[in-house]
Amino acid sequence: MKTIVLIMNVLIMVPVQNVTAQTLKTELKKITASVYAYTEVPEGTPGNKYSANSGIVIGNDAVLVVDTLTSAEEAKGFAAEIRKITDKPTRYVVNTHYHLDHALGNSFFADMGARIIGHVKCRDAILSGGEKMLGNPAAFGLPADFWVNTRSVAPDMAFERGMILDLGGITVKLIHTGFASHSAGSIIVHIPSEDVLFAGDILFTDFHPYIGEADLSGWENNLDFIHEMNVGHIIPGHGPLSSNRNIEEMRAYLPFFDKKAKELCAQEKDLEKLTAAMLDVLPERKSGDYIVTMNLQTRYLQDKRNEQAEKK
Repeated sequence: MKTIVLIMNVLIMVPVQNVTAQTLKTELKKITASVYAYTEVPEGTPGNKYSANSGIVIGNDAVLVVDTLTSAEEAKGFAAEIRKITDKPTRYVVNTHYHLDHALGNSFFADMGARIIGHVKCRDAILSGGEKMLGNPAAFGLPADFWVNTRSVAPDMAFERGMILDLGGITVKLIHTGFASHSAGSIIVHIPSEDVLFAGDILFTDFHPYIGEADLSGWENNLDFIHEMNVGHIIPGHGPLSSNRNIEEMRAYLPFFDKKAKELCAQEKDLEKLTAAMLDVLPERKSGDYIVTMNLQTRYLQDKRNEQAEKK
């Protein structure tokens, strides 16, 4: 699959702060009586390599997990946090999309007996590219043993436009708007009774978003869709608990980034200089400066190289 190959060809250099398990801790935060989530995880936090937000929804009968972090080991820590909150069984896992920091912990929960659920394009991407990712940890700036005991496990239940799950007193709605966005199979997870929405990587808050394989116009449609839902508690894929104001900021960020990146890449090809120039004009974000470099390399400079190759 083209998008998998594209990501595999990018060296993801994640800045790791000088931290220890004692100085930073991944901890589920209470959002409502039935929803807990990781939010605003600092870069370099042990147990959450890419500062990804994941969470749980607790019903009377079962727990649903939203995204599983980057490895079986990270998922194991996640499960330990869940057990501190509830002893109800984890019966469902939902992947908001296929990217490694949201779906490569699937195997741990599958081994616990959970059903894995995602969009059909998320399933296809994991089936076609998951093992390739696991086989090349260095391509993601990871140590050779990072994925020991981790397997690539794709959703065993997949849908096109939507699915409704009953956890016992809590209904969870899985929605694909019909438009591609951050990825072709990116979905949202809505819990109406809790006024909560997991946006996955359709929303990055105070964190530069990865747009290397994005459909930008479709992404804007997704953001408009979420904005119209007017949900009180929005959990982004990365960053702090959010609201419609953050949806509006993201909606403005995407076309601005695209316009400036095209302008700068038409004049400059040095990646380091381009990154610095982009960071000078982009809205300031607490995290994810390295993703600006990834975006330039995969979306804008890659396109230029392809154009040159076609001319030859």
